[in-house]
Amino acid sequence: MGTTDIIDTLAGIEPGSALDAIRARRLQARENAQKSYLSLFEPIDASEFSLVERAAIALFVIGLHREPNVTAFYRAKLAAAADGARLVEVVEAEIGRGETSGPYGAYPAGPLSAENTAGLIYRVSAEGKSALGGRLAAAFEHAHLLVFRPRDAASADMKALLAAGWSTSGIVTFSQLVAFLSFQVRVVTGLRTLAAVNA
Repeated sequence: MGTTDIIDTLAGIEPGSALDAIRARRLQARENAQKSYLSLFEPIDASEFSLVERAAIALFVIGLHREPNVTAFYRAKLAAAADGARLVEVVEAEIGRGETSGPYGAYPAGPLSAENTAGLIYRVSAEGKSALGGRLAAAFEHAHLLVFRPRDAASADMKALLAAGWSTSGIVTFSQLVAFLSFQVRVVTGLRTLAAVNA
């Protein structure tokens, strides 16, 4: 692949290092993660989900995970996107509003109901809505739901995205983006932890 592997970059993995050897043992997983990144952030067609929207949502989601190195990468990605630089401070303010611990939410009535946990129901600020626009504001609220309250997701939440101007295929790609970022940050954190233990 001509593009530098994103997980190697974010985890600080040097070619020939012990962690490089560990990742090489799972070559297919490594290649698939890279292909997922490229399809989400360098798509052939971004007409239903723009590159600046992808970068803004990525910074928001990664910021909620509190991983400074990965956050810095996606902050720079948003700042470099067309019309993205003006959004960086807005997104960071919304990360601050959305910070919490999770997961939490409610299970359907039954034995798991004992594990129901209340938590923040995040809404974008009035200032944020004005700067982000309706599409991104709805996306941030839905992303927060997926990160912290996935078991509370319901059809009404999808309707809110549709009402904000998201297409069905745009929502699918958006959901894939949030899932990929959650996976990516966990892999990077795990690899950094391995590197620290083996240092």
